[in-house]
Amino acid sequence: MDLLRYSVSRFSAAHPQHPFRTPLRRRFVAVRSSFSLPFPERKAKYYRELEAAVHVVERACRLCVDVKKSFSSDGRILEKNDQTPVTIADFGVQALVSLEMNRLFPSIPLVAEEDSAFLRSNNLVGSVVDVVKDKTTLGDEVTDDSILKAIDRGGKDACVFGPKPATYWILDPIDGTRGFVRGSEALYVVGLALVVEGKIVLGVMLCPNWHEDFSDSSIIGVQENISSRSGIIMVSHVGCGTWTKRLSDILTIESPHTWTRCSVDSCQMVEGARFTIPESQTWKSLPLSGLFDAKTDSENIGEGNILLLSACCGSLCKYLMVASGRASVYIQGKKATSIIKVWDHAVGTICVHEAGGKVSDWEGSSLDFAADQTERRLIFPSGGVLVTNGSLHSKIIGMISSNLSVL
Repeated sequence: MDLLRYSVSRFSAAHPQHPFRTPLRRRFVAVRSSFSLPFPERKAKYYRELEAAVHVVERACRLCVDVKKSFSSDGRILEKNDQTPVTIADFGVQALVSLEMNRLFPSIPLVAEEDSAFLRSNNLVGSVVDVVKDKTTLGDEVTDDSILKAIDRGGKDACVFGPKPATYWILDPIDGTRGFVRGSEALYVVGLALVVEGKIVLGVMLCPNWHEDFSDSSIIGVQENISSRSGIIMVSHVGCGTWTKRLSDILTIESPHTWTRCSVDSCQMVEGARFTIPESQTWKSLPLSGLFDAKTDSENIGEGNILLLSACCGSLCKYLMVASGRASVYIQGKKATSIIKVWDHAVGTICVHEAGGKVSDWEGSSLDFAADQTERRLIFPSGGVLVTNGSLHSKIIGMISSNLSVL
């Protein structure tokens, strides 16, 4: 197996002027998971990395489910300085993934959403230790200090990358945190991707309360029949496709169902497409609103209308919908004051691509995950992000180009 390398400088707090480089080292530790992968190892160059990613994301979602059951009355719902809701689960997931992937692949850095400053200032480290301890393989090695270091391993300023292609993990601890804190009916996703020499090569998304069956007119994530929620795991590997498998009873028992290969939908006409957009944006704020009115009821779609699906909270859920054929298009506009984070798009991008779809900015250019040459935490798409089934991509790019004046 080829030796992977990455260009990254880790800066010591005491000696920030002395960066160093190191080759990617693998520890081939046996990874036990309740999920075997849907393709043979000989076809997947990064099989072991994907196997490890599936295992840790599965346990991270178990952590989320456990926290969710107990947070309502014990102060576990928190709020960061930027007013974004965040919970012990966010920090717990990041610590767990950081600890486990550093154990298996110690030279691959992590780019993730959180840092430990909030936990330190609010004396909440012990709460994170409690939720991580029974989910990690490290047992008694999990201490306040190790948790703080694990979280900060993925935080801002943990690594400084050079302009050359790099190798690193990208983690979204909980995409859709607002959904997580709303209650059991709202969707949220744990997502992990691996970038190797500047290219996303694998991804894992897991949504514990994904609703398996819904109609076009339903609002995804707000059904009352919680018992029908099977949950879903989605995995993708470059050249091997995107696959899903149902979970059973919110991760308590392994699902007897087999893997299903994902394909984007076959919609060829924009008018017949199923769209999804961010909760923070309105259809009227997007350029296609000058051509089509959005309707949420599939029975009332007429000429000049498109069907707009709702999907509670977060970007990755929308990627999951497009990759699985539930939606045809996900379009996200870029506001002047917004900053687009890599973890909101990385794992979704490979899942959609390997399912036959396409992801780009509004000009049709691929998302540049190395645009932030220093920390690899930001992307700067022109106009916004467009995710489609591929067949509709060029048509919608043309429509956007001719209707930007309505924004």
